[in-house]
Parts: sequence; structure tokens; C-alpha cells
Amino acid sequence: MAESDDGDSDPEPELGPGEAVSLGDRYAAVTDTFIHGVELAAATVFALLFAIGVVDLGLQIVRAISDGTITDPTVVIGFIDTGLLLLIIVEVYQTVVAYTQESDTRRIVRLVIYTGVIAMVRKAIIFRTGEYATTQDALLAAVAYTAIIAGLAGLLLVERTYDPGGGDVGTAGGGADR
Repeated sequence: MAESDDGDSDPEPELGPGEAVSLGDRYAAVTDTFIHGVELAAATVFALLFAIGVVDLGLQIVRAISDGTITDPTVVIGFIDTGLLLLIIVEVYQTVVAYTQESDTRRIVRLVIYTGVIAMVRKAIIFRTGEYATTQDALLAAVAYTAIIAGLAGLLLVERTYDPGGGDVGTAGGGADR
């Protein structure tokens, strides 16, 4: 079977005249449909988490305004931390959606790199040496964060350098389906 009336592909593979569908092919089609459904459920969960997070951030800001802590740098860093976490959720959501749409691998890799960059920037912003037992532990964590950020920046540079569409997720070269 090729396509149903609504344009979606049927889970059964296309057959030529006289060919029979093997049990393995049917099983693979059913599991593929199941995986697609789970991917969509995961995308829904991430969308809900994002919505809850936005409401929570708004409530935190209102609370900080009302109790006068809005000018406290620690409170503001907490807002930034929450905002960056929300951006990570958005990037993970977009990655899951890209998988469900069977997007170009380059687009999916780009989304994963963006997620990593945002996550590491978030870690750098909330980094506090006092949270570590020794200064040596804090230095080791700082060096590790620096190495990861440099690696991600290198990946992003390489990906953008070799992207014929210009590197933007929302443009040609892998991101036109967004």
C-alpha cells in the first residue's frame, strides 16, 4: 500500500505484484509506528514542561518583585538559570520533533549542539566555587566546563563552515522544514 487518502504513509511496506509481506516486515512497521507515537508523546511532555516552566518563572519574578528581592544578584541569576533551562527544554523538544519528522541528520546534530551550548553556558553562569569541597575541585570543574564549551564551539564552527545552507536552523541547508 502506498498512501492513504490523508497523505500519511501506511505502516505496511510497498509491494510489487505477487510479493508477500514477511512477518519481519510487518513487525518492523508496527514497531516503527509505536516508536513514532512514543516520540510524539515525548514531544508533548516537553511542551508541557516548557509551559509549566514559563508560568513558574513568571510566578518567581512576581514573588521577587513583591518581596523586594528582585535586585538581589543571586535571585536574578536564578531567573537566568531558569530561563536557560527553559531554552534547553525548547531545544530538546525541537530535536524530538525533528526526529518525528525524519528531518535531515545535519539539522538534528545542529539542534543537539545548540542544546549542549545552552546547557554549558547555563552551568558557567551558575558556577560557584563555594559549592565545591576544595579549590582544586572547583578548578577541575572549571577546566572541564571550559573544555566542553570549547569542544562545542568547535563543533558549531565546523558544522557552520561545512553547511551549504548557511548554518541557520530555520533556513535552507537542512532547516527549511522547520
